[in-house]
Amino acid sequence: MKQLISAAEAIAPHLVEMRRQLHAHPEIRFEEFATAAYIEAELDALGISHERMGPTGVYAVLPGGAGAGRSVLLRADIDALPMQEAADTPYRSQNPGAMHACGHDAHTAFLLGAARLLKARQNDFSGEVRMVFQPAEEVGGGTGPFLAAGITKGVYRCFGLHCAPDLAAGTVGLKPGLNNASVDHFTIRVLGRAAHVSTPQLGCDALYIASQLVVALQALVTRLSSPVEPLLLGIGRLNAGEAYNIVAKEAVLDGTTRCVTHEARARIRRQINDTAAAIAAVYGGAVECEWEDHTPPLINDAAAAAEMAAAVRPVWGDTAVITDRALSLGGDNFADFLGEIPGVYGYIGTSCAEKPATCLPLHNSGFDLDESVLPFGAALYAAAALHWLGQDPAAD
Repeated sequence: MKQLISAAEAIAPHLVEMRRQLHAHPEIRFEEFATAAYIEAELDALGISHERMGPTGVYAVLPGGAGAGRSVLLRADIDALPMQEAADTPYRSQNPGAMHACGHDAHTAFLLGAARLLKARQNDFSGEVRMVFQPAEEVGGGTGPFLAAGITKGVYRCFGLHCAPDLAAGTVGLKPGLNNASVDHFTIRVLGRAAHVSTPQLGCDALYIASQLVVALQALVTRLSSPVEPLLLGIGRLNAGEAYNIVAKEAVLDGTTRCVTHEARARIRRQINDTAAAIAAVYGGAVECEWEDHTPPLINDAAAAAEMAAAVRPVWGDTAVITDRALSLGGDNFADFLGEIPGVYGYIGTSCAEKPATCLPLHNSGFDLDESVLPFGAALYAAAALHWLGQDPAAD
């Protein structure tokens, strides 16, 4: 492992260069064409074969030179957020309305760095390393082409990393079990009937129905769900009406649900659909409910989490491993891979008290990270692969 760490530190300048290049040229969901091309160029320089998965996903395979063996899957997400960056750094976003405010630029640099470390050790391990550079994590749709292609078949373990400004640089969260909630997006279209405001009985007020829904749907959490099981229902938008003196003929509201079990996820969806239809019917209206599935709950395999912690502790120390990081009601569709492969999603600490921007939360327009963690992230990816492929890097 000491050799692996030294090798990671040696490529630190290149890791910084890659991260800053990606940060300066962010691309949002399913538009990551330049990002994918950049990843492919880095893989080409290493002599690692790759192919596109969908328009912007990149899949690479590095076979070991020591014969047949296990397969391990490593994943990094590559998309940015549709927001304007506020920070004034030399590497700030050059694409208006797009920003890497969730650390996906670093995730990509981590995995490209790991590819370099593993390529240098290719003759030392058996089996193969499958690398997924996944688009559209922020909207949950980017895993589809990879799963449809069957890349998870026969894989022994999977591993991914996400930046965590709530953890200090030099630490990594490897929590067994539940880490993140499911995420779904719902849109409810209320269909009413227009009339003059002075004769409301001749119409059907879609805005009034929608207002009732905003209040009534909260009772699904407070009165029809267990208070000791986290469940969130949030409505972020409500649009309705054509004029101040016209009964609204249509209203549209949309929001999200966050659940920690598959059962609760199915139940709350059914309850929202039924409640919306029932309330609309009372006032003579109707509803159309549409759902977008973003991600199921993210549940780390307990054995895989323990195995990864065992690979980290002997080298980086016991304090480097956090096993009790708080549950997040934010989601991540690495959960799609965990649904098919035992594995672990780690949260790498990226904050430094002396660098205030690194302590800002994810999805903040001033978000940044402590770049000293880049070699640590690359080494963690490589260590996971080597550990599970049977070459224990701690033995070096």
